[in-house]
Parts: sequence; structure tokens; C-alpha cells
Amino acid sequence: MSFWTSPRRKPLVIAHRGGALLAAENSAAAFQAAAAVGADAVETDVRQTADGHLVCFHDDTLERLCGDPRAVAEIDLATLRQKIPSILTLREALSASRPLGVLLDVKLLDGVTLEAILRDLAGADIEPRIVLGLRSLDLIRVARRLDSRIPILSLIHTADAIEEVGDAGADWFRLWQADLTEARVSRVRRSEMHLAVMVGQPRNMPLEEYPQYPVGKVDAEGLLQIASFRPDAVMLDDPRLMAYWRLEI
Repeated sequence: MSFWTSPRRKPLVIAHRGGALLAAENSAAAFQAAAAVGADAVETDVRQTADGHLVCFHDDTLERLCGDPRAVAEIDLATLRQKIPSILTLREALSASRPLGVLLDVKLLDGVTLEAILRDLAGADIEPRIVLGLRSLDLIRVARRLDSRIPILSLIHTADAIEEVGDAGADWFRLWQADLTEARVSRVRRSEMHLAVMVGQPRNMPLEEYPQYPVGKVDAEGLLQIASFRPDAVMLDDPRLMAYWRLEI
């Protein structure tokens, strides 16, 4: 039975970008720190280098982390390691994250890359820990056609695409904190999907209708508001904050 199809507790605590407030994002050190403070799973991002390696890196370019404007897709793995020493290949990340669950946020939208990812996940000791985070209905359909077993989490930004996502074959639906409503949560449940909530807001420039915190960050008040919807998982940069949740409810 998959870690993701039968969550062992509710909510699962997912360390966003591996635990970005604990250590360098998407790094082995972050995964280890997340495990040490009680996270159930880590979320990490998947991109592809110029020489075809799958790596765990959030942004499309290196600008934010090291001031290099080039895209990950334009740089070979050896150069990336010089620029970002903590960068992991997908296989390295899967090994470093044991025994935690792993949400793979697939940043790419082509089926060829998805097939390469699924080949890397083929090991029996890895697959039960994995859920694929996919960003389009077409890619969800492709993944379901390629592998009927692997759990899929929808990362589609449209909060009301719930029924379409369920029909495409997803097992989980991600809602941003500000998009939580009783109606949407009920629709997720009726579609027989699990609900994952992402804290903060999905834009670098704050919008009034979203929480004051950027993506991955949240305060105690925000956590208690999320708790009222009884999600199956919560994604946040610092999994230590979930201790407050469990003390309060």
C-alpha cells in the first residue's frame, strides 16, 4: 500500500523545498533536518539539465540563488555542481530522503521528461514513497496512462478545476491557503481525492486576497485557519510549526 494512498496520519507534514527554512533548499541537509523535526515527507522540484540529468532545483534559472541568469536547461550537471554544490540529482534525492515520503514537483510539461522520471522511480524500494506533482491535465493523463499505480497530486493553479483533475486520474488536489472554502473542500472529497494545502501565497508580489506571507511561510493563526478544513496534508517551509497545530487541536 502506498504512503500516499493511505496516509498514516492527518495531516501529513510536507517540508516544502525539502525544508527551505531548515537548510539549503532541496538539499540532503534539508531532508535530514526535516526528518529530525518530524516531517512525514519532503517536497522537491524536478528539472532537466542541458546534458539530460534530472536534478532537484526550484527555479528555472540560477538568478535567485547565485546571480547567474542562465536557465537550468542551458547548463550541464558539472557546471551546476560548481554553482550550487548542494544540488542533487533525482536519484540522489530519492536516496537522501529515506525514509520520508517524497512529493516530486515536476516543473516540466513534456511527456518525454515524465517518462524519464518514471524510469528513475521504477525501483520497488522507492516507488511506494513517491507522489508525482503535475501541472497540467494532459500530463496527469499521460502519467496515468504510463503507470496506473503511482499516486498523482495536481499542482494545477486553477482552484476550481477539481472535477476535471479527478477525472484525469489524480489522487490528490492542491489548494493554496487563500483558496480554501468549504465548497471546494467538499468538491475535492466528492471527487474522492485527498486534499493538500500549500501555505502562503503563490506570487512574489503580495496580493490583498492572499495571506501576508510568501510561499511556504505561515503563522499560528494561518495554521489554525487551515486546521478547520481538516486537510490530509500541509506543505510549509518549516515543519516545526506543525507542533503548534497538534498542541492546539
